[in-house]
Amino acid sequence: MAAGRVVVNGSMSSWRPVTSGVPQGSVLGPVLFNIFVSDMDSGIECVLCKFADDTKLCASVDMLEGRDAIQRDLDTLVRWADANLMKFNQAKRKVLHLGRGNPRHSYRLGREEIQSSPAEKDLMVLVGEKLNVSQQCALAAQKANRILCCIKSSMTSRSKEVVLPLYSALVRLHLEHSVVLVPSTLEGHGAVGASPEEATRVIKGLEHLPYEDRLRELGLFSLEKRRLRGDLIAAFQYLKGA
Repeated sequence: MAAGRVVVNGSMSSWRPVTSGVPQGSVLGPVLFNIFVSDMDSGIECVLCKFADDTKLCASVDMLEGRDAIQRDLDTLVRWADANLMKFNQAKRKVLHLGRGNPRHSYRLGREEIQSSPAEKDLMVLVGEKLNVSQQCALAAQKANRILCCIKSSMTSRSKEVVLPLYSALVRLHLEHSVVLVPSTLEGHGAVGASPEEATRVIKGLEHLPYEDRLRELGLFSLEKRRLRGDLIAAFQYLKGA
């Protein structure tokens, strides 16, 4: 059994036994945690997804049997947490009802009812109950626009050597990360201001050129062409077994 103590302003508490958990920041911490939670899905009827310390329970609820199966699994998870001296984060207990005509049953974790949510983030992707991409695209566009505005207001130089690296490193990644599966472009979701068209317009000496000519001069692709290029590269890698 491990032991630990707390240090505050040079004063140390007495050693106390640590009966659960793993040390954060250690080399073996992630491995030990995975071992510790490996039996969480024992006896689970539905689909249990685990990513680090995030746990998601998924199932199709078209009949009452589906609702009862989810509730039985939630009860199983509560028993597992009690047996392993752990607790589920109350602030992150949410139910996401998907699909039209969803009966929107209520569930409980222990004695507390789980609140429903219209959208939840899953690995930085915002998934809504309607399964559309408008919210995800809007968030990406807002982040990119804010950063581009900060660059334009804080940088006095308008040379391509300054603007392009900042745009590529700080702005464009928000327009491409987590939206690679979106079939349409982001322009319809408010990303016009953070698009390559706006970024290339502020570069000194290129203001008079049309958008396509500016891209050609700088060796850039539009967002739509970059997504198409990425799709073709991914398809080639899949076909080649990469």
